[in-house]
Amino acid sequence: MMNFSEWEKSVPGVIRSDALWKMKVYRLALFLSDVCWNDVSSLVIDQRTKPLSNQLYRAVGSIAANVEEGYSKQGGKDRTRFYEYALGSARESRGWYCRGRHVLGEKVFEHRAWLLTEIIKMLLSIVPVERTSKLCEEPVAYT
Repeated sequence: MMNFSEWEKSVPGVIRSDALWKMKVYRLALFLSDVCWNDVSSLVIDQRTKPLSNQLYRAVGSIAANVEEGYSKQGGKDRTRFYEYALGSARESRGWYCRGRHVLGEKVFEHRAWLLTEIIKMLLSIVPVERTSKLCEEPVAYT
């Protein structure tokens, strides 16, 4: 099983130099995307879990993608919306992992469920803060 610390060192510098890298939820989501690749490769072999593998891969990938998109927004409703999408994808991913645990094994499921629960907790603390932030616009007379 890949270690998070080792994985962080292996991430290309162009990713690590982005300000977004400071968000732990983003780093965990990228890490999960990488380890998910192996999980999906196992699930696609079994005909019973082949359709599940695609759903899992898309849901897990959506977490980091939505955090990236949200981070690029100014704040307020726009940013919150994407962080909420990431939250939904994290919960969905946990469900897909639960469904695939018979092929992946309990140890893999427990590790991925733990990672997803950490991501969910972080997003649950980020979303309310973002909801209260206001857009900072200069006053302009619209005539």
